[in-house]
Amino acid sequence: MSEKKQGSKSNQMWGGHYSVAPAELLQKINASIGFDKKLYSQDIEASMAHAKMLVNQKIISAEDGNNILDGLKRIKRDIEDGLVKWNYALEDIHMNIEARLKKLTGDSASRLHTARSRNDQVATDFKMWVRDAIGKANRRLSAIQDILLVKAEEYHDTIMPGFTHLQSAQPITFGHHLMAYYEMFGRDYARFSNINVNECPLGAAALAGTSFPIDREYTANQLDFEKPTRNSLDSVSDRDFALEYLSAASICMMHLSRLAEEMVIWTSKQFDFIKLPEEFTTGSSIMPQKRNPDAAELVRGKTGRVYGDLMGLLTTMKGLPLAYNKDSQEDKEPVFDAAETLEDCLAVMIGMIEGMSANKEKMRAAAKQGFPTATDFADWLVRELNIPFRDAHHITGQAVKLAEEKNCGLEDLSLDELQEIHTDINDGIFAVLSVENSVNSRTSYGGTAPANVLAQIKSAKKESGNV
Repeated sequence: MSEKKQGSKSNQMWGGHYSVAPAELLQKINASIGFDKKLYSQDIEASMAHAKMLVNQKIISAEDGNNILDGLKRIKRDIEDGLVKWNYALEDIHMNIEARLKKLTGDSASRLHTARSRNDQVATDFKMWVRDAIGKANRRLSAIQDILLVKAEEYHDTIMPGFTHLQSAQPITFGHHLMAYYEMFGRDYARFSNINVNECPLGAAALAGTSFPIDREYTANQLDFEKPTRNSLDSVSDRDFALEYLSAASICMMHLSRLAEEMVIWTSKQFDFIKLPEEFTTGSSIMPQKRNPDAAELVRGKTGRVYGDLMGLLTTMKGLPLAYNKDSQEDKEPVFDAAETLEDCLAVMIGMIEGMSANKEKMRAAAKQGFPTATDFADWLVRELNIPFRDAHHITGQAVKLAEEKNCGLEDLSLDELQEIHTDINDGIFAVLSVENSVNSRTSYGGTAPANVLAQIKSAKKESGNV
């Protein structure tokens, strides 16, 4: 069927020189109101700032400006009260609001679009939405850091094994381990905070600016931007802020996934290091003894979803010539999805950490396995006997081999047995072979000693204003 037979004269707001309506299939893939309705608040706020500026610059009358402002306020109330039914034939949130405004204010509404385009309009709305999403993410990140500080202080001297390659390496404290995640989430906070959402695209119009005497500084100020964007072409085609948000969200999800993975491991009976709150675990349909860490597993699983959002938008943007292209309509869904996923996962992780308890006895027992004080043994040989570290490493390896043969710990070897390996070893060696002494000795800046952990917590509280 030809286009002429499919539709009559176009009733689109942009269809003045069209004699037929768009094909139904085009209308289906062209409509974005199903998802960009999330931008209603930002769209109305930006339109109000634009209207005020048009009045100030005497581009439209004060009467038209007041009608527009009153109408936009009414529309926002109606949307929030659930009284608005979206018209999918009008494509997007901008046209839906403009059409409703025309019903309320008549010709005044038709003057609102003076000196702007949907291109700069959506870029502004979307940047404002991302700015709000950054604030939500950072509030969640601050909350997760606060609860990590509480737990780290509670377990600042709880000894557990530290791992490399998931093999027991050296004893550390659980508080120190938790503070590692505090640092990760702090970097996430900084990444979100550094996303450039400080420049306002409004006034760039379609791509080349406008001949009307607009005041872009005014609208930028009204919308809490630091300044207007400097190049009209870049203004309407830039989606770096969305990509930066997705990148920061992906890295944050990676950190959440690492912690979730450790929770999955630690809750297994083979480890039994921690217990998660019941409300964040599930049972088995066939095995009544099971308590599955489903919340942690879902956080781990949803990480790939956010990665996909990032890769999808990168792929969309990679081949777009200047300036605006309809492909950019694909920018919102991945960001909306990632923001919702991230916020949910942060909230779930906060709940799991808050209700988490540690099995101190199991952690300490595990810390003694696998000869975790071997490095302390080698360091003692260097420090006390002036043996080069590589030679000390070899001597320690011989001691570990002997302990393996005897199925005992290094601290259980006799002085005579140790002196058969190296004659200068004395009974001072036993002072460094307990996991407690090993942990307490790690006083270098950033080390795991309980005193260090408490000092780090104190410093973190001071920085956050929670002292």
